[in-house]
Amino acid sequence: MVDSTGVKVFGEGEWKVRQHGYSKRRTWRKLHLGVDEDTGEIVAAIFSTNDLHDGEMLETILEDIPGQILQVSGDGAYDSWHNYEVINKRGAKVAIPPRAGSKIKQHGNCKAKPLMRDENLRQIRAGGRKTWKIENDYHRRSIAETTMFRLKTIFGGTLKSRNIDNQAAELLLQCNLLNRMIHLCKPQTELVEI
Repeated sequence: MVDSTGVKVFGEGEWKVRQHGYSKRRTWRKLHLGVDEDTGEIVAAIFSTNDLHDGEMLETILEDIPGQILQVSGDGAYDSWHNYEVINKRGAKVAIPPRAGSKIKQHGNCKAKPLMRDENLRQIRAGGRKTWKIENDYHRRSIAETTMFRLKTIFGGTLKSRNIDNQAAELLLQCNLLNRMIHLCKPQTELVEI
């Protein structure tokens, strides 16, 4: 599962923004995460400035994940032909909803191998977007959103460091600590026969 979130670096509090609006000094950084669906662990964490689009970082996230990837799930921000090609090279299934109004690139009667994005579009046209989401376990991507929520709840949504290198280190340390907490606190269940 892939997702990203903004983290406030410095600027006014939320009350001041509601009352008086934003000022020029408000700055954000982005944290892009790759989360393992089975364990809930963060397997890849990329730090960037707020001027990079989420979809631009998918290739970098996948490069940081060793081993086989069975499925990549993300929201519509990751929908691009380049990202589908990157995921295809890893041999993974794609659960990224195509944007509304997307068009099929390659005709169905073509002798070339079908494109994954075109196949997703055909499935959506045949059964609807809701059915496509159910068939592709798209709703499992909420695991990444839950990980983001956990990270922001435990460590807050702001960075304390002012230097960009220290900000990256601070976020990566938070990710490592969250993984440690998952290892320590997640219950291990065993089947007991009576």
